[in-house]
Amino acid sequence: MSAERSSTDLVQQQASRGFWLRTLHQWHWISSALCLVGMLLFAASGITLNHAAKIEATPDVTNHQLELPAPLRQALAAQPQDGNAPLPAKVADWLSRELDVAIGRRVAEWSPEEVYLSMPGPGNDAWLSIDRATGAVEFEKTRRGWVSYFNDLHKGRNAGPGWGWFIDLFAVACLVFCITGLFLLHLHARQRRMTWPLVGLGLLIPLLIVLLLIH
Repeated sequence: MSAERSSTDLVQQQASRGFWLRTLHQWHWISSALCLVGMLLFAASGITLNHAAKIEATPDVTNHQLELPAPLRQALAAQPQDGNAPLPAKVADWLSRELDVAIGRRVAEWSPEEVYLSMPGPGNDAWLSIDRATGAVEFEKTRRGWVSYFNDLHKGRNAGPGWGWFIDLFAVACLVFCITGLFLLHLHARQRRMTWPLVGLGLLIPLLIVLLLIH
């Protein structure tokens, strides 16, 4: 009777182990597939970001000067004298076409003399100024190259809410990938004696660097 119970318990343990192995492997490979391109992007941009001062880049600066048509100047005149508010839709649409930039509902800074709109993006800085009296428009954009572009994506700098959502979801997928990997290590640790020493080493190295080399 005792032998039968032992055999039954062993079968149940093996079935349970098999279930968890299949489940964890499924979640692990799905999360790894979702994370693959993102992890390559963030790993590569992490290297370039860490050595940003050593990577030379020649900024490309473009400058355009325009003049608003009279009806659009009137639309500006009807706006508040100061504060923060988007440009009138007609003005924003005209500038977007003429300058080939996406202005949309960006918030501008209003004063009695001018309207100033800052339009930074990944790897570039841009601004637009409108003289409210004459309608003179000056637009300047500085591009800092592809390395700067991916560095800014890495930091989530000026990339918009869509990219922010992607980073959050990507981080969740990475957590699933790492946590399922940890449980898989636990299940395979008996057959691989170096599992926990290597995990401990992965913890010890950054901990020692933080304690000894960062002041």
